[in-house]
Amino acid sequence: MSLIISIIVGGVAGWLAGKIMGAEFDTITSIILGLVGGFVGGLVFALLGLGATSIIGKIIVGVVGACIVIAIARKVKK
Repeated sequence: MSLIISIIVGGVAGWLAGKIMGAEFDTITSIILGLVGGFVGGLVFALLGLGATSIIGKIIVGVVGACIVIAIARKVKK
């Protein structure tokens, strides 16, 4: 059950990050970006001494992380 919730949260986070950053991805890419973003966001928030326990908090962490991943991907692509 936790895996399904992680995929759903990752998909939502990836989709929101794509909208925020102006990047259009297909559904699978959005889910992958959201999952990677959740990991990256979790690391960043942990370094700041913060964490997320609710679904909304996890989506926020995932969105922040996915935005970071998108920004890095844009820099690497150039």
